Amino acid sequence: MTTITYGSAPAFAGAPIVRTRLRLTRRGRAVVAALVSLPLVLGLLGVVLNGGVAAAGSSAGPSTVTVAAGQSLWSLAEEIAPDAPTADVVADLVALNALEGASVLPGQVLIIPAGYAD
Repeated sequence: MTTITYGSAPAFAGAPIVRTRLRLTRRGRAVVAALVSLPLVLGLLGVVLNGGVAAAGSSAGPSTVTVAAGQSLWSLAEEIAPDAPTADVVADLVALNALEGASVLPGQVLIIPAGYAD
């Protein structure tokens, strides 16, 4: 019965073992460079698309207002931005605070849109 062995070529007695170097072609070097630089490029792309929002934000946090007894969203909007159209300010407050309607409760804390904050 014949035995077949897979793997390295049979070594002959006294024959030197020659080790070859890995040689990359120009295309191979380009592929390796692209694979190595891909995480860096993706990280920079993420920073650019983020726009530095985390670094540009104020350390004090967003401006808020607490609703007093008898106040409506309309009266709050007039106080927050007296020069802006009140209906637009109310719409921005509803959207930013995810309110279901235009009614607010005393003691409720609302985030003021950045365009109207002091």
